[in-house]
Amino acid sequence: MFILATQLWNDEAGFVVSAELVLIATILVLGMVVGLAEVSNGLNQELEDVASAFGSVNQTFRFAGVSGHKGWVVGSSFKDVEDFCDSQFDINCDSKSQGESPKY
Repeated sequence: MFILATQLWNDEAGFVVSAELVLIATILVLGMVVGLAEVSNGLNQELEDVASAFGSVNQTFRFAGVSGHKGWVVGSSFKDVEDFCDSQFDINCDSKSQGESPKY
């Protein structure tokens, strides 16, 4: 039993492999974090483009009234105004993050 324990204690055959795996896993995790941050920025920009396209659709409609010999119908109209965040480039992913201001 003592000889087996000594052999296991002195066995370093798997040490190099596990150290290499830890190094490779660390590099992969760091690469994934950077890659996912870029994917997040790209996705936010694309969603902002889609939202800007929806916001720029002109929803104004109008129809004139109709009148005849025995009756008439008034017309109607609607004017769409620009909303607060209808323009492009409202989302800025490159600016410095701001902390919360303390409430007094």
